[in-house]
Amino acid sequence: MNRLFLTALVAFFSSAALAQRVITVSVTNPMDAYRADQPVLISLSDYGYVSRAIVTCDGSEIPCQLDDLNQDDTFDELCFLANLHGKEKKQYQVALYSDPKLQPAQYPARVYAELLLRNDKIKDKNKHNNYIQSITARGDCADSYHAVHHHGVAFESELNGIRIYFDKRQTLDLYGKFQKRLELQDTQFYTSEEQKAEGYGDDVLWVGNTFGLGAFRGWDGSQPTMIDPVASRTQRIISYGPLRTIVEVVDKDWSYLSPLASSTSEAAKPSAHLSPLNITLRYIQYAGHRDTDVEVYFTKPYVNMRDYQFSTGLVNLKESQEYSDHSGLRGSWGQAVGLGILIPKQYIISEQPANADTYAFVIGTDSNIIKYKVTYTSDTESFGYHSAHDWFNHLQQWRQEVLQPVKVKVAKR
Repeated sequence: MNRLFLTALVAFFSSAALAQRVITVSVTNPMDAYRADQPVLISLSDYGYVSRAIVTCDGSEIPCQLDDLNQDDTFDELCFLANLHGKEKKQYQVALYSDPKLQPAQYPARVYAELLLRNDKIKDKNKHNNYIQSITARGDCADSYHAVHHHGVAFESELNGIRIYFDKRQTLDLYGKFQKRLELQDTQFYTSEEQKAEGYGDDVLWVGNTFGLGAFRGWDGSQPTMIDPVASRTQRIISYGPLRTIVEVVDKDWSYLSPLASSTSEAAKPSAHLSPLNITLRYIQYAGHRDTDVEVYFTKPYVNMRDYQFSTGLVNLKESQEYSDHSGLRGSWGQAVGLGILIPKQYIISEQPANADTYAFVIGTDSNIIKYKVTYTSDTESFGYHSAHDWFNHLQQWRQEVLQPVKVKVAKR
């Protein structure tokens, strides 16, 4: 028996003996194609307090991540990434520990997130250092956009980089890379000429008041509306990685003007103010992915969500080409940037015709959540897509992968 394998095996069984619980997780790829970095998520609600997790496959430890999603100081979800050949099935052993003296294991970072206050003493725009984890602005804040560095929270995988404006637009703005690597800690979205000469990327999109890449907005019956007025607006980082970063935007008491009323509400009338909304926008970025998950939670009780319509979509780039399958997948290619958005059909009210600024969807929900995905590429990439044809083919393949996620089965013991 290989000595290295034997050492790993002994280490695993030794650690498993100390673990509170060991579970076996089977992961299957339903597609014929090889798939890398497929997220595997395990709820920890059945396992009590967990302080550390160790995941192994074929006797070798692989990186994993514990997250406290609701910020109650208790880890409630385990994440690891699976690499699977076509139709392949793998088994993973997960050892869970409850000793509070044990901290989560450390692994190399494959994602990054940052939120900074401006530091006016520093003149170099890529060397600010007032790192924070959360910021809240009252609704009457004069200029929240300029209160934070690079105008809002930023995050990235090796393939992408996104910042979210800290104002009523809450737009996603994009960073284009040349190489697959993490860069935002070095450039802070303001790449110097020296860094450009070294092959760093840069801001590649003008968004103005448009959706940019899939910003969530209201809908007044004919056009998108901003998330305004609000009682307060918050940006915060929930998880820094190493396998996924999670950031949130929270809007409290958004005074929403509805374009229509459902028959279920006598009080609501067309163009009438409805009950203010509390919304939490969660953005999840996985390592090895250029796409980003968007989850919108409506957290105020006693609100009839059927009275509300919202919108999202893509900026209409100058002289861009458009693609749509008219079932929730829409993309564009222009100005050396490719954009894509994928919305499950149950949330779609209508797909709007393109106008000078946007490719829009009107969306809604009967529940307290809306989920969709966004993705992009830049022609600057040495590893990406360089034509509308190739980008639109990628979007169709992306849709197939999203519709066929890896299958996860947890066997407790």
